Amino acid sequence: MSFFTRKYPLPLSHHWLRDNAILCTFVFLILFFLQPFGFNMYHGNKLLVSLLFGFVSFCCCTLYVYAVFKPLLNRVQPWRIWHQALAVMGMLLLIGICNFLIFSQIYHLFSLELLWIVLYWTLIIGVIITAISIGISYLRYLRNQLGSLLEKTTEQQTGIVITIHDTNVRGSDLQLPINDLLYIEAQKNNVSICYMREGKTETKELHTTLTAVLDELREYENIFQCHRSFAVNLNNITSAQGNSNGYQLKLGNCPTVVPVSRTYVPKLKSFIR
Repeated sequence: MSFFTRKYPLPLSHHWLRDNAILCTFVFLILFFLQPFGFNMYHGNKLLVSLLFGFVSFCCCTLYVYAVFKPLLNRVQPWRIWHQALAVMGMLLLIGICNFLIFSQIYHLFSLELLWIVLYWTLIIGVIITAISIGISYLRYLRNQLGSLLEKTTEQQTGIVITIHDTNVRGSDLQLPINDLLYIEAQKNNVSICYMREGKTETKELHTTLTAVLDELREYENIFQCHRSFAVNLNNITSAQGNSNGYQLKLGNCPTVVPVSRTYVPKLKSFIR
């Protein structure tokens, strides 16, 4: 269920009229060439009737986008996967009802039982189409835009200063605002801390271990170990590319690409809201 409550960040396409036209062209082609639902028994002009069904579907899509979809996108924030799924299902049901009315006029046949059958199959087919289209679109976006979907706590942690201790007797501890921390990298007996200072990226080596640093920062959930040698500040992830086998993260203005090993990918995705 947590998947359906994630943000669905894909905006309404600027080419939605074109997309609707393509969808309705498929409706026309399916009716004209495959002739399902007893359409092959129709003795009139099948080309014109198929075009009529396609045109009605296009009008339904256009009306739905203007009257329902766009207003909902503007009012409901954040827009989540279950919102998108219900919106798409609503559009498919509208298309199904309108095409049924056209069908009943052509065949001079109207009954509530037949209407329920049409709605039932529209719902079954619609669920499959919706699941496939939303799933593919979301996963494609997730592969390239994971950073924008992560739940971030930057505002809540404003003013919090952390201390990372150097275990070397002559070493000096590092103090910095937690929001300036980018990542921590294990390097043999030391760790390298990458952070922002006055808009520039800086690094400092401390004589300690990644395990010790993570233990010091364990109360901050946004400090996330993404690799056996790396931990990152989730608040500063600006982009993420990859798939279920691993991701590559970019943080702030830092040129270094931080890897996320496959072991940590599921936990990283659990931070998506």
